[in-house]
Amino acid sequence: MARIVVLGGAESGVGAAVLAKVKGFDVFLSDNGKIKDEYLATLRQWDIPFEQGGHTPELVLNADEVVKSPGIPATAPMVAALREQGTHIISEIEFAARYDTAKKICITGSNGKTTTTSLIYYLLREAGLDAGLGGNIGKSYALQVATEKHDYYVLEISSFQLDDAYDFRPDIAIITNITPDHLDRYDHKIENYAQAKFRITRNLRPEDCFIFDSDDAITIAQLDEIVVKARMLPFSQEKEVPQGAFLRDDRIVVRYEEEESEFFLQELALGGRHNIYNSMAAALAAKATGISNEVIRKSLKTFSPIEHRLEPVLSIRDVLYINDSKATNTDAAWYALECQTRPVVWIVGGKDKGNDYSTLEEVVRKHVKAIVCLGVDNAKIHAAFEGIVGTDRIVDTQSATDAVRASARFADPGDVVLLSPCCASFDLFQNYEDRGRQFKEAVRHL
Repeated sequence: MARIVVLGGAESGVGAAVLAKVKGFDVFLSDNGKIKDEYLATLRQWDIPFEQGGHTPELVLNADEVVKSPGIPATAPMVAALREQGTHIISEIEFAARYDTAKKICITGSNGKTTTTSLIYYLLREAGLDAGLGGNIGKSYALQVATEKHDYYVLEISSFQLDDAYDFRPDIAIITNITPDHLDRYDHKIENYAQAKFRITRNLRPEDCFIFDSDDAITIAQLDEIVVKARMLPFSQEKEVPQGAFLRDDRIVVRYEEEESEFFLQELALGGRHNIYNSMAAALAAKATGISNEVIRKSLKTFSPIEHRLEPVLSIRDVLYINDSKATNTDAAWYALECQTRPVVWIVGGKDKGNDYSTLEEVVRKHVKAIVCLGVDNAKIHAAFEGIVGTDRIVDTQSATDAVRASARFADPGDVVLLSPCCASFDLFQNYEDRGRQFKEAVRHL
């Protein structure tokens, strides 16, 4: 009986462990930290042996194959030891796909992937198709393959998951865009990060589809370096494309095979330039799946914004509070600021991933009246923006409650308070969801 060792005891790892158990492997899960109670309960329910609080070398290094959770870097000592002895290391998506015959629509990119994934999943469900939602969002893909049966999966996939994928193949692959993010995991080189994203295309066949943003310079530069066998479906807001999606006056035009379809911008549920791109990608995926124009039109009109992504919270004394906690890089924050039509009190900060704030200077000058820093070390934010908003209109806070109160003092009727942090959350919060929920709770207590 082959031995599978799973590194990491959260959603991805526990799902992989259950699948390994179901498929009859000798399975063991090892986590360097503390495993949450909900995951411990699952491991016990399935009678899966595990350890937490450290890795025991003799229980890990004897693996025939290792499934590594995406949050564990390749530089971790146990991962390095496994690689040195030649043990094959894969990701949860690679492992799960071996046992899955469903059609897979897979979305990666720096920004917009959660919204695009959620929108495509909504489109499939509205069309009456049996679809599962997984990857970086919803339930573990491996757990669903182990315990459920779907005809389709819509999977949000990070570069970390793609790093350890080899034979994994989507039927429809989407790259929303590529902007500098997580460069600390890629030797601070954008080309390494872009190559990781493009691993989603490596096994595509001529009958598969590749949907991508042809306005995105990094995506196009990478595309020039490789050969993709799949049907190419670009989307653009700057030019007409022979096959794909583009803008014509006040509507999105989708060209797929011999058909041309139109969807009015004013009918889209999601506002902002970035969401036009997301809607284009989703509409193309829907057309390639055979969904009718009527269902696409209705779905684009009725889709609800997702939590933590430009999510309106409350309007208090005519000040609108928006939770965009998922904006963990400068590009995501740029989109959030750019689509605002009212003066902005901007809540920004957290664990910096090597941000270059100079890309935000113009949009801050145009939209932002005051800045509330929410982080342990805000020196770079002060250096970048004090000269734009003024030293008296930038303050430091270290809790969601204090940040919201400070923002309320700066805000006048007709303004927006926007939490769009540009940074990871791990200096003050468990994750971006925790940060977003604490922000919403603080707003409700104003």
